[in-house]
This record gives sequence, C-alpha cells and structure tokens, in this order.
Amino acid sequence: MVVNAVFYHKPDSVYDDSYDSYHFPSQYLSRINKTIGDFITYYGPVSGRSGRFYTGVGKVVAVRPDQKLAKHYYADIEGFLDFDEPVHYQQSGGFERKLIAENGSINGGRAVQAVRLIERSEFEAIVEAGLSTPDEWPDRVDINAPEPSPEISQILGFGEDPQPEITRPISQLILNRPFRDAKFKQHVRIVYNRTCAFTGLRLINGRGRPEVETAHIKPVEHNGPDSIRNGIALSGTVHWMFDRGLLSLSDDFTILKSRHLNHDVDHLLRPDFKALVPSDSKLQPHPHYLDWHRNNCFKH
Repeated sequence: MVVNAVFYHKPDSVYDDSYDSYHFPSQYLSRINKTIGDFITYYGPVSGRSGRFYTGVGKVVAVRPDQKLAKHYYADIEGFLDFDEPVHYQQSGGFERKLIAENGSINGGRAVQAVRLIERSEFEAIVEAGLSTPDEWPDRVDINAPEPSPEISQILGFGEDPQPEITRPISQLILNRPFRDAKFKQHVRIVYNRTCAFTGLRLINGRGRPEVETAHIKPVEHNGPDSIRNGIALSGTVHWMFDRGLLSLSDDFTILKSRHLNHDVDHLLRPDFKALVPSDSKLQPHPHYLDWHRNNCFKH
C-alpha cells in the first residue's frame, strides 16, 4: 500500500536535493519505498521566517541508488508544485497527529526524522491549506467558454458569489493541468512583481490584471516542475523567443541571444542585458533548469 509522507528539505543542505529528486541515506529507504506512486510534501525552513513549514507537493515515481555515494539513494519526484504560501507546521493546531499532541507539545523524536509517513487525511489537510489562496489577478474568461469546474473557480477566484467548497479529492486536483498552470502563473507573477524579467516592462490593464506571461524554464513535457525556481515572468514576444531557444539565461542571469535571430532585438531587452529576478536567492531561477534550457533548447 502506498502512503503519503513529509520529506525534510533544506535548499542549502549537504544533500543533493532538487524539485526533481530527493537525496537521502539508507536509513529512510524502507519508508520512502512505501511512498512510490503517491504524493509527498516538502518540509523545512523558509528564508526570513522562523519555524518549519510545508512548502510544496510532488509525486514519488521511483527510487534509485546514488552511484557516487554508498548507502545513499534518490527518490525521483514528478510534478512538484509550490504552495501559495508556506504552511507553518503548527498552523490550525498542527496537521500531524504524531508530531503535535493535543496539548500542543512537540514530539522531539518525531520532529528530527527527515522522512515521516503520515495519514492521508493529514496530507490532504496540509495541501488544502497550501493551495487555498485565490489568485488576485485571474485570467479573463471568454463569455462563451465552458464554465470552469467549481473547485477550479474557487481557487482562481472567478465570479463574485461565494464558491462551493472543494469536493474533488486533493490527489485529483493537484494532477489537474489547468489547475497547476493557474497556480504556477499565480506564484511566478507574485515573486516577479508582475514584471517581465527580460524587458523590465510592467503592463497592467484597466482592471489591474497583469499582461505578463509565465514561462517554464524546463518544460512540463520534459518533466519540468511547476516550481517558482523553474519559472520566469516574460512578456508575450520574449516568451515566444525563450520557448523557441532564441533567448536564454546564464547562471548570473545575463540574457543570451541566439545567432539564429533574424532581427536585432536589443531594443526589446533591458539595456544592461541582465534579467530582473527576485532578490531572494531561494526564489531565483535554479542553475539546474537554466543549464537544461541552454543545453536542450537554446540555439547557440
């Protein structure tokens, strides 16, 4: 039987973690093997905040040995999605029954475990708390288009009347591509302040809705996660060029131009050719995904 779990994740730890894989010692192998085929949530410190937080959700699809380090393994993670906001582990009285007692005391032996198996109900409560913030700038909806499902409407903030509660199981909702696309766009627009990273333009329409688009650095079809660190905010034209490998980024966020460009696009880009990225390094494009884009998409 597959189960849900909490994986402790610290971006600057000694382990070779990413949103695509989780690096761990053999002592946790039996637990993580039980999660293959089901969802887990990342948990750990958050920059600028005290305490521990649940930060996102992904699906474990395989476990493989580390070929370079004995008694260590990787859990391959598919479809990672950031939460709208980090969820404090003591929010609402706590989510993990074995971690926090009814009197609010913390089980120290449980707290130090890097991998904790949890009940389905506990996992669903964490994910619902993490993905319940409506989008402040939902996309326009064509008046002739089919009505979005109730659970998508509630999350995206469509309509003025109170929306019905989410009834679809969390596991189905976080696999729903329109839902994931909307969440990814919501998260990236916020951390980039609705501003195109390549042009510096911040275009807002009459209703306050940003015109900037959001691009995956490593595309979803190549198992790129819906993580802020695999995203970048771009205006329509440069988004098109980025996806087709006519523009890319170096690890220091210098904008790279392909020799295959038919026209001079310097006037579209920031004068110093440096992309505007979040000041918090934990939110900036990850070198792993930038390297993938340069080697698999960019037309040198």
